[in-house]
Amino acid sequence: MTEKPTRPLLLVAFFAAAIVVAHLLDPLAFRFLRLENVYGEDWGRMLRVMGFLPLWLLAGIALMRHERAPWRTALHSRGGLLIAGATLGGIVAELTKLVVRRRRPGEFGEYVFRPFTERPFSTGGLGMPSSHALVAFGAAAVLSRMFPRARVMWWGLAWGCGLTRVADGAHFFSDVVVAALLGWVVGWFVWRWRDPAVTTHVRSEPAIVNV
Repeated sequence: MTEKPTRPLLLVAFFAAAIVVAHLLDPLAFRFLRLENVYGEDWGRMLRVMGFLPLWLLAGIALMRHERAPWRTALHSRGGLLIAGATLGGIVAELTKLVVRRRRPGEFGEYVFRPFTERPFSTGGLGMPSSHALVAFGAAAVLSRMFPRARVMWWGLAWGCGLTRVADGAHFFSDVVVAALLGWVVGWFVWRWRDPAVTTHVRSEPAIVNV
């Protein structure tokens, strides 16, 4: 009698299947998801900002101030975890680009890889995964654990950020899918690193009484 696959094996299988399917969909996405001047629209600019790291740094600092977290526990507070998720997402994106070395989509949407001998430590022009998307997904993965009732909104904003990168022609669809998978891993890692005694404690705010 065979044993049931463990959860890690199922996750690896799911990740592999998602990456394969995403690559199969790349030609269709490159052809049909393009939207000229997507960032000329207010909603397009809003979604792109979801992948702007300083946004999450400021949001994390504001959340730390709201919680009045002591500096010795700030990194384990909700604000600290949000900063960690977005920042780690950006770092993972840049490091992965240096390893995969796939360029951004060309005129015809073909896959082109940069040799390791050419600018070995530069991520300029590389697209796998999308840095904007991975920052957004890293933040969304942490926020969805902190505020699970709003997880659809967090992940929806992150996917919106990633899809606008595809619509702009800056990335393949698979660049965004890989960013989403890595973002989930980043969120899992950051959440395991937290101090439950800190993240489950919220200081009460003084009551406001109308007279």
